[in-house]
Amino acid sequence: MPGNLSLDDLKKAANAGEIDTVIVAGVDMQGRLIGKRFHVQNFLDSAWQETHCCNYLIATDMEMNTVQGYKSTSWAAGYGDYVMKADMATLRRIPWLEGTALVLCDLLDHHTHQDVPHSPRAILKRQVARANALGFDAMMATELEFYLFENSYEELRNCHQRTGQIRDLQAISAHNEDYQIFQTTKEEGVMRALRNGLYGAGIPVECSKGEADAGQEEINIRYSDALDTADNHVITKQATKEIAWANGHSVTFMAKYDHRRAGSSSHVHQSLWKKGKPAFQDAKGAHGMSDLMRHFLAGQLAHIQDITVFLAPYVNSYKRFTVGMFAPTKAVWSCDNRTAGFRVCGEGTKGIRVECRIGGADLNPYVAMAALLAAGLDGIERKLELEPELSGDLYQSAGTRPLPATLGEAAARMKASAMLNAAFGEDVIAHYHHAAMWEVSEHNRVVTDFELARLMERA
Repeated sequence: MPGNLSLDDLKKAANAGEIDTVIVAGVDMQGRLIGKRFHVQNFLDSAWQETHCCNYLIATDMEMNTVQGYKSTSWAAGYGDYVMKADMATLRRIPWLEGTALVLCDLLDHHTHQDVPHSPRAILKRQVARANALGFDAMMATELEFYLFENSYEELRNCHQRTGQIRDLQAISAHNEDYQIFQTTKEEGVMRALRNGLYGAGIPVECSKGEADAGQEEINIRYSDALDTADNHVITKQATKEIAWANGHSVTFMAKYDHRRAGSSSHVHQSLWKKGKPAFQDAKGAHGMSDLMRHFLAGQLAHIQDITVFLAPYVNSYKRFTVGMFAPTKAVWSCDNRTAGFRVCGEGTKGIRVECRIGGADLNPYVAMAALLAAGLDGIERKLELEPELSGDLYQSAGTRPLPATLGEAAARMKASAMLNAAFGEDVIAHYHHAAMWEVSEHNRVVTDFELARLMERA
């Protein structure tokens, strides 16, 4: 379901005084919206055709540091421009911001006007085109989890400025609220505004629910084509932060904000369709799975250790993989089993699909979904045989394929992957490997609260 405004609709809304601002946004390596706010008339006059941004925007870290060592851009190269080309199919109203519309952009080379190959949207579009060339439509959905806090962002920032630390985070609920209606009533002021805001922005929101710890929420958007799903995902994260902020609260999409709490995931549901029919369904196959689905899942299992860095992109991401807290630790498959890294859902129905449970809420949906799609398509192209299903408590299963234990290990697997280098391009893989290793080096450089508390007196 694309945006809910046409260019003519925008003109009418502008003339009626209903919209005066258009946010023109691309997506950075961290999955955040980057761009400019245009006066609506300037957008209508010219910016809908193209505008520009600095090419460092997909070569910075979380702190917006201009990290050196990227082939694509540097101080030596002068940090030139990219073209921001609006995808007008994504133009939509933003109900939670007064008089505002939003359009998402593709980032293009300033000279050739070709997609920047390491830009997240281009990476996913390339794998979608690959599926289309095989006759398939890639359909996906993400289940996005996050924590909602009583504290405002300003309160937390002031605390950090005073003490160098973020202290006294207060979850909005005092209890585990998984499916609990009374607990989620307490945060309904934020969550109702989020659901209604997303719906008003043309995003087909299904529901929200309490998740597996105090103050933990989940928001679900309707299954759609892969690019639309990724677009909806990043807008949903933006909306969640903005609506929480407007209501005096804060949220985090960290994979693990506290080692004592459940982590926050972004499970990715996936299937391939052909001419409007589910290509994963075969009533005669085991569990209703077609041979195509079995090859697809086999490809993801074969390459999961190589693509984990796109599902878990930070050092913190690997702290989520904890036994007994509903995050997987083993890359195996099972039917309707939440201890497996890959769960087959919708057994025997046209909704049969693969749920990858490995990704955290901190993932960039474009590159994560592209990596999963690339692995699955490789399985189809090579007709890989699916390994036997496992059942029971898979946390305790011995001799099974583990997930990488650290970001450094996952980055090394990505860099060495022949499949990923072929699917994404060697320069793209080098770009994201450099980003991962910068995250590792920054983590290794900084002294943490844990180190100070553990070692200051005792060491």
